[in-house]
Amino acid sequence: MSKNTKKTSGKIAALAADTLNDPDTSAIAKSLAASALAQRSTEKQTSAELEEKAGKVLQSDKYSEDTKSLAASVLSQANKERGR
Repeated sequence: MSKNTKKTSGKIAALAADTLNDPDTSAIAKSLAASALAQRSTEKQTSAELEEKAGKVLQSDKYSEDTKSLAASVLSQANKERGR
């Protein structure tokens, strides 16, 4: 299986940290933020479940641009084979 070696950028990591520290942030945003941080300096990839949630976030008008940025980041780090 092909490995995706992309890592979370410093800008997205900072956004993710802020998201996790904000008590008013939604559960989905925190989940995306945690995934983005987990992929900052490791070989971890986005799970199929979170990949699906991130896709729904990007298609919805109800989420903020910050949440959509986190979703885009975790999607870009998904397993390449699953996207086919």
